[in-house]
Amino acid sequence: MNVAEFLNINTAKFPTKPAIGFKKKEKWTEISWSDFRRLVFKTANALREAGISEHDKVAIYSDNSAEWIVTDLAILSLGAVTVPIYSTNNEQQAEYILNESECKMILVGNQEQYDAAYSILNRNQILTQILVSKKAIWIKKEKSRYLEDFIKNSEETFDIVPVEDDGLATIIYTSGTTGVPKGVMLTHGNFHKSVEAHFDFFKFKNFGKETSLAFLPLTHIFERSWTLLALCGGAKVYFLENTKLIASALAEVKPTIMCAVPRFYQKIYAGVHEMVNESSDSKKKIFNWAIEIGTEVAELRRLDKNVPFLLKMKNKIAGMMVFNKIKKKMGGKLWFMPCGGASVSAEVTRFFEALGIHITVGYGLTETTATLTAFPFHHFEHGSAGVPFGDTEIKIGDNDEILAKGSGIMKGYYKKPKETAEVFTADGWFKTGDAGKFDEKGNLFITDRIKDLMKTSNGKYITPQPMENMFSNNNYINQAMIVAEGKPYVTALIIPNFEALQEQISKMNIPFTSWEEIVNIETVKEFYREKIEEIQKGLSGFEKVKKFVLMSSEFEIGSGEITPTLKVKRNVVLEKYAVLVDKMYHS
Repeated sequence: MNVAEFLNINTAKFPTKPAIGFKKKEKWTEISWSDFRRLVFKTANALREAGISEHDKVAIYSDNSAEWIVTDLAILSLGAVTVPIYSTNNEQQAEYILNESECKMILVGNQEQYDAAYSILNRNQILTQILVSKKAIWIKKEKSRYLEDFIKNSEETFDIVPVEDDGLATIIYTSGTTGVPKGVMLTHGNFHKSVEAHFDFFKFKNFGKETSLAFLPLTHIFERSWTLLALCGGAKVYFLENTKLIASALAEVKPTIMCAVPRFYQKIYAGVHEMVNESSDSKKKIFNWAIEIGTEVAELRRLDKNVPFLLKMKNKIAGMMVFNKIKKKMGGKLWFMPCGGASVSAEVTRFFEALGIHITVGYGLTETTATLTAFPFHHFEHGSAGVPFGDTEIKIGDNDEILAKGSGIMKGYYKKPKETAEVFTADGWFKTGDAGKFDEKGNLFITDRIKDLMKTSNGKYITPQPMENMFSNNNYINQAMIVAEGKPYVTALIIPNFEALQEQISKMNIPFTSWEEIVNIETVKEFYREKIEEIQKGLSGFEKVKKFVLMSSEFEIGSGEITPTLKVKRNVVLEKYAVLVDKMYHS
């Protein structure tokens, strides 16, 4: 069955119920399932009239938008293949993907993307047309059309093309922290089985009443598969185009469910704790009491035990005095939030559970259609990556590598048989490249990326990710990158939370000049030295960061220092800041 078939199923069930929401002229607008399907079908017909047929490739190079999901579903309805390109990719990166995947058409979402696509079009023999999602974008008449005009005269009825389970649905190019991007081939069956497995695992009640906010890039498998799951289940999905507006979007949309990466949770956790640290003793006492009560309740719920009446009442008071104020900043209605993309520490998940928001930590890769394991609602273990679900099988191989089998595993890397063969064992297990272990209850713990495991020149092994999480959980640190491989001791590149630091320097009576100057002021460095000592006091001596550099700006996606899901590309950063790193070992 074609994965887009849910359009017919849900339109028949609730034709007038809102399906998707988006911002139009600064106002959130919704469209019904009937109108949503009509738009998808008009787009599918227009694509067919323009020469797109089964197995053809069509690219989407845009930020999240209603046009993104409509075009994606239209491509899938045709039995064609969607090739997403990260909106932050530059012309060179986009060209590599378009050339290798041999896309015939491309949808762009802003002027920069249009200009890049138009430049590529003149050098590309296969790309025939650029579709432009917004009329505000200036276009040249040649081989360029606004999506609105492109679909205007198309038919509203369409027969979704039947597809076998192994029929190719999408090629997602990994933003990988190392090497050349590889096109992961995912099938209609991969998506179907993933959706079924999630609903079977969580057994949601009244899922059609939920509201999700898509703010992670739809280009990434996590948001893409979550959004498809939400739509398949009949939930309403809002699409946020500008991720910088997440705070106001949460307040306006009031989502009940949504997926996010650890940075999202870490920043809320760090911000709340910093605010408490600076408040009066009485407020601190109230906060600590509320968290204690909330944690007690959360722990009973985790173990699937009844919460005594008196404790329930105390929790209600804790909610009114503390939790509801925090939750209001997130819209006030969130209760279920899948978390993936990197590890998140146990204190962060415990904090959210105490608030009454279930963070479902999961583990997976683009190559596994996202989720391999996840927290169930009960009996999960904080600090773990949950348990396998669906028909996923996991075993631990050589070097503690996590190996997986199941219906979520990709077909292979597009046009890369050698690289495909390298990630499968002789008997068909997919090699994740992550190290892990199971506890006696069957919970998977990710110990680290095998490639990221570091060995100091003294022969000590360092696992950077848990340490980097510890630092990122602090309100004054946005990101940290540990350096240790082949070095005599551990150092770190620290990116401050510039907003929090701005407030701090005004308290220190330091006038703002530029971040280059501020991060080199001895008082500021001493402030961070104390923070770092406090954060790492529980670590062994050889693990502790001995020296650090405060960076004057954030790692950038555009320059390839981080991936679009905010994972640091260690090799790129080490090369770019070699002089700074060298200084920490020779001064």
